[in-house]
Amino acid sequence: MRCKQNARYPYVKLLLDAMKHSGCAVNKERHFSCEDCNGNVSGGFDASVSQRSLSQPCRPGQALSLCVLRTTWVFLHNNCPCMCLNILIVLCQNNIRGQAHMSRVVTHELIHAFDHCRAHVDWFTNVRHLACSEVRAANLSGDCSLLNEIFRLHFGLKQHHQTCVRDRAIRSILAVRNISKEVAQKAVDEVFESCFNDHEPFGRIPHNKTYAKYAHRDFQNRDRYYSNI
Repeated sequence: MRCKQNARYPYVKLLLDAMKHSGCAVNKERHFSCEDCNGNVSGGFDASVSQRSLSQPCRPGQALSLCVLRTTWVFLHNNCPCMCLNILIVLCQNNIRGQAHMSRVVTHELIHAFDHCRAHVDWFTNVRHLACSEVRAANLSGDCSLLNEIFRLHFGLKQHHQTCVRDRAIRSILAVRNISKEVAQKAVDEVFESCFNDHEPFGRIPHNKTYAKYAHRDFQNRDRYYSNI
């Protein structure tokens, strides 16, 4: 399908506002790449760190400004001296089934980008950090909505949402790391309670678009409140 991000999707609107509020403004024309991908993966978030540091001090508002490293869009990190970070959201246009699926994938990857912006996430050597962000992405992106689970023919009543989040977080880890299922399960189990209950920037679990709209409204009101203090 044609790769087009829906900036009006309430989940995406909130995350874009939250990224901008945190000093990590996202430009959808520059920071997304639509590609044909191998396998069944729908998208990915690339936050690999360049070995090159910049000698210039960071200026206010410079965090996550763009520079070019080879052919990849990269950002400048908040800390000084700045490190060049590759941050690229890849959308696998050959595996995305429609606009609703596209919007969920964008939301999922933006949650990773938000985590990268607000925390010192060690994506590559600390599997618990990765597990935490995957738990949050599965929990907050709509991946585990009741409608999606019905389409997958997955049914359950007691703590079904938690089970879905756990399973999809493990699957996501195994898709990007060459580790055993047991190691991935252990990492998810160790961080699950705290990361499942971390609902930032939504403030709640947005089970559907209506919940996400309310969360966006509350985020905007909270932002205005703190700006007036």
